[in-house]
Amino acid sequence: MKRTLITRLSLLTAMMVSTAIAASSTTTVQSTTQKADIVKNIDVFTSIYKALHINYVDSIDSRKAIRNAIDYMLDQLDPYCEYIPVEEQEEFRSVATGEYGGVGSTVIQRDKKVYFSEPFEGSPSAKAGIRPGDLILSVDGVSTEGKDYAAVSDMLRGQAGTPVKVEVRRPYVADSLLTFNFMREKIVRPSVPYYGIVTPGVGYIKLTGFTDKSYNEVRSALIDMKRTGNITSLILDLRDNGGGLLDEAVKILGLFVDKNTLVLQTKGKSQLSEKSFRTTMSPVDTSIRLAVLINGNSASASEITAGALQDLDRAVVIGRRSYGKGLVQSTVKLPYEDMLKVTIAKYYIPSGRLIQAIDYSRRNDDGSVARMPDSLTTVFHTANGREVRDGGGITPDVKVELPESNRLLYNLATQYWIFDFANKYRASHPSISPAEEFEVTDEIFDDFKAFINPEKIEYDRPMEKWMDALKEAVKSEGYMNDSISTRLEELSGMLKHDLNRDLDFHRQQIVEYLGPEIVERYYFDRGEIIESLKSDRDKAKAVEILVDKEKYREILSPKK
Repeated sequence: MKRTLITRLSLLTAMMVSTAIAASSTTTVQSTTQKADIVKNIDVFTSIYKALHINYVDSIDSRKAIRNAIDYMLDQLDPYCEYIPVEEQEEFRSVATGEYGGVGSTVIQRDKKVYFSEPFEGSPSAKAGIRPGDLILSVDGVSTEGKDYAAVSDMLRGQAGTPVKVEVRRPYVADSLLTFNFMREKIVRPSVPYYGIVTPGVGYIKLTGFTDKSYNEVRSALIDMKRTGNITSLILDLRDNGGGLLDEAVKILGLFVDKNTLVLQTKGKSQLSEKSFRTTMSPVDTSIRLAVLINGNSASASEITAGALQDLDRAVVIGRRSYGKGLVQSTVKLPYEDMLKVTIAKYYIPSGRLIQAIDYSRRNDDGSVARMPDSLTTVFHTANGREVRDGGGITPDVKVELPESNRLLYNLATQYWIFDFANKYRASHPSISPAEEFEVTDEIFDDFKAFINPEKIEYDRPMEKWMDALKEAVKSEGYMNDSISTRLEELSGMLKHDLNRDLDFHRQQIVEYLGPEIVERYYFDRGEIIESLKSDRDKAKAVEILVDKEKYREILSPKK
């Protein structure tokens, strides 16, 4: 066993080094000293590994020790370099394709138990009748007690066409113990869970990722809305889209710009990593007014799409600054069918700017890294001559400030009060009106307020904390006397938090979370998005700009 693991480690590191040497030799000749250094370090590492196994007082988990060493080495480079053993590659491939074998639902861990949280529309779990909030008791007769969400998720996954038996306990119903027998299927999650007309003439497409099906889904949605909705404007929503396949981003850009338009360049150590990407597809519409929504979770391929459309003055970008990932990864084959995902290049959008926010090659003394400060960024120019900057993600043309989050809403969400109430509502209401017509009425909100147990909810009460701090300060500074003490107690009583009052005060923000959670129980992702759009500030700003032709043109014109 030891010999096999040592051989595996040596082969793995040797292949990684030989790959690096081969790549670098295309641009420069490595010195004999550098190569000797590499060989020496590998030899030292292997010798330490052998010595530990022979001499260390306790037994060593060989697999874990090697994995920790590899992961630590990669962590010193950037967060995107990753060692992927053969047994973990199915999940890696599912990210690229959006496909896997299983029951088609996410799960959550809560109070050391695992629950179904979101069955996907049309999935085996949804068709079988599984609902959010169902406590998973066993899978194929194997108890889930003591298992975490990752272990239970693995139990639910499996080859398409294989049977699965799931036992659950359903909250808020009389016969709570339920058994489901159904077949696993190939789960294909759409990249476009919803598209539609949000106001006359304005279409909307929600794109959640860049898989090998994204271009076709966006193209079909665009063509359908042009044909049936006569849209003259389009909102492309890339918020919370963490990216995916680079080629799909280039193809989607090709829907809106002329064929053979340069949209991206990559540059790295090897000449093989230096590429120019031009659109190759015939466009669908090069003149439709276009708005792209982004936020801090829009990354990688999302930033390529938003940034290229911004640089080409093809779209107005709306929202908040994007994540700032300008690094390109590729995979390298390793011995034993393992794989290495490694950063090979940086990408540059049409203006020539790099939008990577963090330079991982320049670390602080403690090993930490920080975003590039705005003062060190460089000005570039769009096709029309507008100023844009590098070094920190995509800055929107129109920034939309969101309301400040409040502690009560945070606790209602993280303590599952909203999640649980939606489950209770679903249990007692077999159907609701269509998602487009649904609203959280006074009756529903009053029921939600009554559902919350004041004795169990935990939420910060800043007024009471501040009053306690004020009393301590008055006492420590020697100002406390009977008169001041009485007045402070009166003020404390006036400012004491009241749960009903706090819920009413924050009603609008609570409803913006509660409504989509309820609708999702009946209409899945599609319904949740429809409900969310009703109060979506970014969407509202996009519509305002798109319907005003002059304002749209003004934003895309250089400042005089």
